[in-house]
Amino acid sequence: MKYVYLASLLTCAVALAGCGGGASSPTPTTPTPTPGGATPTAASIQAGASFLTTTAYAPNPIVISVGSTIKWTNNDNITHDVTSQNNLFISGELAPGATYSHTFQSAGTFPYYCTIHPMMVGTVTVQ
Repeated sequence: MKYVYLASLLTCAVALAGCGGGASSPTPTTPTPTPGGATPTAASIQAGASFLTTTAYAPNPIVISVGSTIKWTNNDNITHDVTSQNNLFISGELAPGATYSHTFQSAGTFPYYCTIHPMMVGTVTVQ
């Protein structure tokens, strides 16, 4: 009976191990157009960003006008995100090569960071 119990337990453990842990595909994002059809301001998550701080995002800081859009591209070889400290914008996980866009509708200073690598920080100033 002890061996039947152990075999059942082992079977369950193996089945559960195969159920998770895999990387999920990022949800594609559609850039929000800037009023007047202007091209979004390009921003980059730099290669090696997880080892950087204020230079992980470039340019940093970014200064834009109200109504402008920023389009971040993950140029690193690992997943990152772009999340404002006040949760105004949250990109979700960005796989290498993925992009995220956000249009800023009000003036202010908006610090942001990578929730996966919290030492990666940037600032958007909207005038």
